[in-house]
Amino acid sequence: MSISTTACIIGAGPAGYVAAIRLAQLGVPVTLVEREARLGGTCLNVGCIPSKAYISAAKLWAEIGHAEEVGISVQGRSLDLAKMKAWKDSIVQRLTGGIAALLKNNKVQVLGGTAKFTGPNSISITSASGTVALTAQHFVIATGSRWIDIPALPVNEQDVLSSTGALDLCAVPKSLAVIGGGVIGLEIGMYLMKFGTKVTVVELMDQILPGTDADCVKVLARRLKKEGAVVHLKTKATGFARTEAGIELAIETPTGAKSVVVEKILVAVGRRPNSGDLGLEAAGVTLDQRGFVVTDAQRRSSNPAVFAIGDVAGAPLLAHKGSKEGLLVADVIAGKNSIWDVRAMPGAIFTDPEIASVGLSEAQAKAAGLTVRIGTFPFAASGRALASRETEGLVKIIADASSDKLLGVHICGPHASELIAEAALAIEAGLSAEDLALTVHTHPTFAETMMEAAEDVHHLAVHIYNPAKPSGQQ
Repeated sequence: MSISTTACIIGAGPAGYVAAIRLAQLGVPVTLVEREARLGGTCLNVGCIPSKAYISAAKLWAEIGHAEEVGISVQGRSLDLAKMKAWKDSIVQRLTGGIAALLKNNKVQVLGGTAKFTGPNSISITSASGTVALTAQHFVIATGSRWIDIPALPVNEQDVLSSTGALDLCAVPKSLAVIGGGVIGLEIGMYLMKFGTKVTVVELMDQILPGTDADCVKVLARRLKKEGAVVHLKTKATGFARTEAGIELAIETPTGAKSVVVEKILVAVGRRPNSGDLGLEAAGVTLDQRGFVVTDAQRRSSNPAVFAIGDVAGAPLLAHKGSKEGLLVADVIAGKNSIWDVRAMPGAIFTDPEIASVGLSEAQAKAAGLTVRIGTFPFAASGRALASRETEGLVKIIADASSDKLLGVHICGPHASELIAEAALAIEAGLSAEDLALTVHTHPTFAETMMEAAEDVHHLAVHIYNPAKPSGQQ
């Protein structure tokens, strides 16, 4: 069997299915190929959505546990992780079904199977029902990424888990070693901590969440310590042994070799692109040293007929970045002269408290030779935060000292993942700190902290003490 189409998308994650729907909206015949049984990719099925479901439930559990502080007495609190898992699965099923309906309504042809390039403009699609040959004028690779394994800690999804296995547990482990103090490891580790898991974090670098604003990391590190987590920095996991007491994890710390006994291990040391089994050499598509597809400003590969979007096209590995690339590529295929011109790409970490960032960090701005002004505002000075009992953290704004232009915003605190949208819009629009400070914000809200931090750039925040600075001091 053979098929011919104008555009073919390989991968139905948040990059691929968005590209397919937009192409259909623009009147371009499109075929979407997905090898998994369900649409939505890693993000929807075993990543973003399942983890946020558990994180939301864990926050509710913790809030109920502290309800007496505000005069609410709750009796008989109990936890059923198997039931919670079923609830999580129902959310995933509803969303995957919604995507399938959208694709059908937009008349996108969906084919199940594994795609492999057989030439510059052709692929084979292999499934249980046979092989289909497909040719197209344009191909879009949107195959995403997968977790990185460690030879010394082979994942079996029983006692040594990947993020996929950790989001499919039916019982709360008594103890967990998280290998990798990055986003995925800390998100999963912290939600399990709320359910009573004793967590040990093993991080190779000198701080958790490498690359994240240091002031935000300090807040999270204090919370981890307060909640009883043990964090080993500059430390490498070297192996493990199964014993009657549990899993004995061997680690190499700055002070020598040690061991930690836990019930389960989570391996969360990063992700790698799904590019190795696509036959890209037959298509003339170039990869970089890490296996990511090399693309230009329109996300074209070295073969002009083949585009790449999402995780497989390189950092940042964010679902919303992939979706934005999907919209861009659809425009290009439809004949528009569009290029990647995003100024502000926000990111969020759903720990407790949350961390969100957009634009340059203070260190990046200074490394670029820029003179900056910094404004900060603590959530502890926010009436809404106090009323909500969520006072940890701060908003930090970085502005150019000469132009006042916003360079970066970093938030650690309640609803940081939502608050960062205002900062992203401000940076994308080229606004100044003064513009943000002059914008009236509703009271009482968490968003007021953004306005106050912008005022603090000029030492004018009202709700924190702000002594006059000596002349010329930034």
